[in-house]
Amino acid sequence: MASTNQSPQYQKAEAKFLGAQTNEEKIIYLEEMIRECPKHKSSEKMLANLKTRHKKLREKLEKVRKSGKSRKSGIKKEDMQAVIVGFTNTGKSSLLTLLTNAKPDISDYDFTTKHPVVGMMNYAGTGIQLIEIPAFGSEHYDRGLVNTADVILILVNNLADIEKIKVDLDKAHGKKLIVFNAKESLEKLRKISATLSSKKYDFILISTKIKEGLEELKNKLFHSFEKIRVFTKEPGKEKSERPLILNPDATVKDAAEKVLRNSSKVKETKIWGPSSKFPGQKIGTQHKLKDMDVVEFKTR
Repeated sequence: MASTNQSPQYQKAEAKFLGAQTNEEKIIYLEEMIRECPKHKSSEKMLANLKTRHKKLREKLEKVRKSGKSRKSGIKKEDMQAVIVGFTNTGKSSLLTLLTNAKPDISDYDFTTKHPVVGMMNYAGTGIQLIEIPAFGSEHYDRGLVNTADVILILVNNLADIEKIKVDLDKAHGKKLIVFNAKESLEKLRKISATLSSKKYDFILISTKIKEGLEELKNKLFHSFEKIRVFTKEPGKEKSERPLILNPDATVKDAAEKVLRNSSKVKETKIWGPSSKFPGQKIGTQHKLKDMDVVEFKTR
């Protein structure tokens, strides 16, 4: 593609283009080649070819992006699942590392993450499945996972990116939480906070760089699911270490179905906690549960 008349900058961009593994990378280096290509008559044909190739790559990338097909459907959805969505280099991998047990690749290069990365965040006695989605707008972006998640963390470091992402989330049913990732102390972000408030966004300010606002984010994320925690126990034993995760209107029958797969097996149920009138109260299957209840099932 290059000739001996091309500048060292052009030849360097061309070498990167030839070694690129994704369409996003090819587009970046093609744009560099177009900028460095001489603008005189003898190079007009070469410049036209570069622009044509750039256009075709853009069209191919857009076609893949619009298809929105999930290529990672093998990820098992947990009771509470959140995804991190954002443009390249907004700190998605850093945030996943800080909040979970996952160890994604982190670099200053664009489009480092090419597959969804799954981590588990332990908070308030529960396990929250947190998934980093490849960069928004890339050919690896997994719209299928985004559309089925319970909560969508829209991670940005530029206010203009919020609406660009939200427009694409029309089929996503999950609750949307704006996470503004700053490079400086949160005390200096009053203007940004005021702007987000004026637009009535559900938002939080954090900094993965100086590790501020992370505990507040964990708390806000947990409450975004609007679930209740219900512990179970066997007669004469301690309550379970991990709670069941249920909807706010859940009943004893719902808990029994989740634990025993069949509520008709329950002979007697006792309850301790916020929804009980007294510790160890005997209740029926239609009893409405509350957060932090403990139920004991005696089976037939």
